[in-house]
Amino acid sequence: MATENKNLSEYDKNTIPNAKDFRFGIVVSEWNDTITEGLYNGAFDALIDCDVPAQQIIRWNVPGSFELIYGAKKMLQTQNVDAVIVIGCVIQGETKHFDFVCEGVTQGIKDLNVQTDIPVIFCVLTDNNMQQSIDRSGGVHGNKGTEAAIAAIKMAYIRQQASISHAFNQPLLTSGALQIEDSPRKIENE
Repeated sequence: MATENKNLSEYDKNTIPNAKDFRFGIVVSEWNDTITEGLYNGAFDALIDCDVPAQQIIRWNVPGSFELIYGAKKMLQTQNVDAVIVIGCVIQGETKHFDFVCEGVTQGIKDLNVQTDIPVIFCVLTDNNMQQSIDRSGGVHGNKGTEAAIAAIKMAYIRQQASISHAFNQPLLTSGALQIEDSPRKIENE
């Protein structure tokens, strides 16, 4: 697996953008709650470690992973957040239910990222057994929640920078391509 050679909890704080002014939403599935609580704790602790004030972290619980989509959508619509992290855990069983839930949640979160301007970070474990989930929610492979929090900070920063760049630097159209630049440049005629 991809996480076998990586600790999900490791990050270099010096490479993380300043997050003290960002507001984050975390939507947590109650299904497999021993796992999702571990993931939530990893995400929350990483946000706090990166100087996000606790009052700028909003948590909502939903019954299961499939409901993460609706919870995230409502959070995006009502909570003025800079990014949302969805936390869930689906473990392979004997039926195709696992496939349908995993596919539906993945597509739903992808759709929110395409349809809205606020990043939604996918922190849903889709493991073959409980031990794999334990290993990725604070166990031997670290904590996927920590990794998701760092991704949320980076994506909130990208959103902020793109908004600033767009507001202050008029995009230049060259050869049919849209270019957004940090500083204006002179275009010379050929």
